[in-house]
This record gives sequence, C-alpha cells and structure tokens, in this order.
Amino acid sequence: MMCNVKVKHRVPSKELRKRLGIDDIILIVQQNRLRWHGHVLRKDTDWVEYEVEGSKPRGRPKRTWREVVQKDCQACSLKREDAMDCGRWKKLIKTG
Repeated sequence: MMCNVKVKHRVPSKELRKRLGIDDIILIVQQNRLRWHGHVLRKDTDWVEYEVEGSKPRGRPKRTWREVVQKDCQACSLKREDAMDCGRWKKLIKTG
C-alpha cells in the first residue's frame, strides 16, 4: 500500500525494500548481534557464558551464539582489536 503496489503486480520484496529504503532483516539482525558482541569484547571480565553444560540431543548440533558471531565477523572482516574503538566498530558494522 505504501508504494501503491498490489499483490497482483508481483513485485519482489527486494525491489519494494529498495523503493522504501529499508534494509534486509537479516542484515539488521547481523548488525545488532555484532553491536552486542562489541560490548562483550570491551567488557573487562568474562561475564558471558559461551559453554552450556549437560548432554546434547541427537542429530546435528545447533549453532551457538559464538559460532554465529564468528561467522558474522569473518563476513565483515572484523577483528577483536577493532571492537576496542567503539566509534570505529560501529562504523565497520554499518558498512560491512
């Protein structure tokens, strides 16, 4: 309705997001994850538990938060040293 487009026009979601200037939700979630990861890296003590105790269920293990964040950092070419400068980290996340 915002773009005066109806379902019968069959315009792809990608095109509608481009017209409205809206980022993809996957990109937004990735940026928020990396923003939080920057906070965790700048914290003096290890206050986030990465490992969970207990038995694992059958089948392929679920990806952990740490694995997902490492993949995001590799995709954006981010390093641990970059996180120590908050302004630079924020800029790298937005452009990555």
